[in-house]
Amino acid sequence: MRNALRCSLTGLMACIVVMPLLLGGCASSDAPKPTALQADPALFAVKEQWRLAVGATAAPLELRAVGSQLLVASKQGDISSVDLRTGKLQWRASLGVPLSAGVGSDGETSAVVTSENQLVALREGKEIWRQKLPSLTLTSPLVAGARVFLTSADRTVSAFDAATGRKLWSQQRSGDALILGQPGILMAVEDTLLTTQGGRLLGLNPQTGAIRWDAAVAVGRGVNEVERLVDLVSGTSRVGANVCLRAFQAAVACVDAQTGRTLWTKTASGVSGIAGDAASVFGVESDSKVQAWRRADGEKLWTNDKLRFRGLSSPVLAGSALAVGDFEGFIHFLAPKDGSLLTRVASDGSPIAQAPVWVNNTLVAVTQRGTLIGFRPE
Repeated sequence: MRNALRCSLTGLMACIVVMPLLLGGCASSDAPKPTALQADPALFAVKEQWRLAVGATAAPLELRAVGSQLLVASKQGDISSVDLRTGKLQWRASLGVPLSAGVGSDGETSAVVTSENQLVALREGKEIWRQKLPSLTLTSPLVAGARVFLTSADRTVSAFDAATGRKLWSQQRSGDALILGQPGILMAVEDTLLTTQGGRLLGLNPQTGAIRWDAAVAVGRGVNEVERLVDLVSGTSRVGANVCLRAFQAAVACVDAQTGRTLWTKTASGVSGIAGDAASVFGVESDSKVQAWRRADGEKLWTNDKLRFRGLSSPVLAGSALAVGDFEGFIHFLAPKDGSLLTRVASDGSPIAQAPVWVNNTLVAVTQRGTLIGFRPE
């Protein structure tokens, strides 16, 4: 079981969607042995501020922070709103059915998608509407501009009125038979809606769904459909209109979201999202090496191989440190300038289930067991 968990976290054989079937697995008994942990140099002071049980969680149920509010969904179908400052529960709603995607929120309206392909909108923990969807959805809804945007596994992008649930527009593009069984990109950059199709990033008009630009990020080069899978994955780094992202097991790239021009692309083997600032972009490769690239041109800056095969989460910049979680529930804080270890903290011993988030000077991580923990640097 431990090998299976480690394999699923590193993405050595990530889940793949074959429309309309969901295939997954990777319980290999030959998984490489995780690298032994270094001694903790304790160069960065971090203190746990609070913890809260929210129910067992797993990808693709990403954390969502809006102001001082944090929203988290359990795989059983519970949605919790937590005050980031205190860790106190603000409200909790139970839909009584497992979720396939969530949570998206603008601070007022929150949206999730159930395993029964129902898009559900809530306000202050109360359901206000739901809409039946034609296919599986794994990417968290985007709630913005009084609308709920959604991208489904059949390559359909849709917009709904956030108050009523009325469908405003829908656009579908043909795609490959295989798509990745993990969240993709759905975000707004000024007045452009960004979403993905295979290895391409699309810029849409959010009012109509019309395509403004279509940027090629990566092209599949394998001998079969699985090897050619290069979907763009959730977890981006944005500085102004500059958006950096990852193509599954293929590349890391940066795109100008105003024009759709691909600024640079570098070969990379990771399967999870990235982080970054104005100078650098950070990611975790499939074998859990942590990698940094120069944001201006994609040149490699450093590699940390001291956490190999530890099933690392996507990284997040946490103030002056870069944080990644592992399969034993440790969160490692690295120096952004060279990747060296600064310190580590423990959670509850179960894997860090999703990419941690950094907001209001608080790093929040959720474990597979369902423990939500807030850490603050001292």
